[in-house]
Amino acid sequence: MRLLAYSGYEPRERERSNAGDTTSDRSACADLVTFPVTPRRDNPSWRSRRMTQPVSTPLFELSNQDAVAWLHALPAASVDLLITDPAYESLEKHRAVGTTTRLKHSKASSNDWFTVFPNARFDELFEQVYRVLRDDTHFYLFCDAETMFEAKPKAERAGFKFWKPLVWDKQTIGMGYHYRARYEFILFFEKGKRRLNDLGIADIINVPRVHRGYPAEKPVGVSDVLVKQSSSPGDVIADPFMGSGSVGEAALMNGRRFLGTDLNAAAVRVTGERLQKFGEGRQPDLGDITTTDLLSLMGTEP
Repeated sequence: MRLLAYSGYEPRERERSNAGDTTSDRSACADLVTFPVTPRRDNPSWRSRRMTQPVSTPLFELSNQDAVAWLHALPAASVDLLITDPAYESLEKHRAVGTTTRLKHSKASSNDWFTVFPNARFDELFEQVYRVLRDDTHFYLFCDAETMFEAKPKAERAGFKFWKPLVWDKQTIGMGYHYRARYEFILFFEKGKRRLNDLGIADIINVPRVHRGYPAEKPVGVSDVLVKQSSSPGDVIADPFMGSGSVGEAALMNGRRFLGTDLNAAAVRVTGERLQKFGEGRQPDLGDITTTDLLSLMGTEP
């Protein structure tokens, strides 16, 4: 199995409904590969064809870009499911008072792991998420209780229907005081109308938290539930804040394809190494960044 690394992606020219210059579109997508558009769900034969088609290569496409810029470069209606966990700004407030994990290498932020995504950018994020998702699809957003009140109305303003918050029960308590947390919310949004694959699944997902992993890493078991509920084999799953790639692993282990980006180059490298066991994939040229750089941030010897 090979992991292909290269400095620039060559996007496939896609058909346009009206004539015009495509130069700006090609330039915006210069760092990405676009996927062939899969058959529409309003075609009666869509499901039978999708279920029997093998997953084509590359199985995954990784990038090292800002989440909104990366989404903006993707073609409209090119993603079947989006699951993500932004580094929401309330994390910094909790770290300041010691109610969540403190991370190594304090600078302007309390960590070197990720750049905090401010609440003020949620509108542009949700606008792009809505644009890249096909009709009749789902969107899951991990967040805490404080961020939920910021995110829900802005996602609805972008066009999503909000169904409910799911609860990830981590099964052990975290740091802090005033009723120490052992759960996290997953906001469940819908574009159009799509039935869940199993209506017998509860709204509380019981999966142990990850210990001594990537900061705020989500267990593959949580994403596995969401992928199985809201997609079919061969679908394209995206995560614009992919971290160490747990959503990508859940996607590939269930026969889906994965698109992801993260501003931390070391995290992109770790995700690539994590996913290559499933088959051929692509990632940007990351220069001298190695897994050791990430282990150094973790305070762990390779």
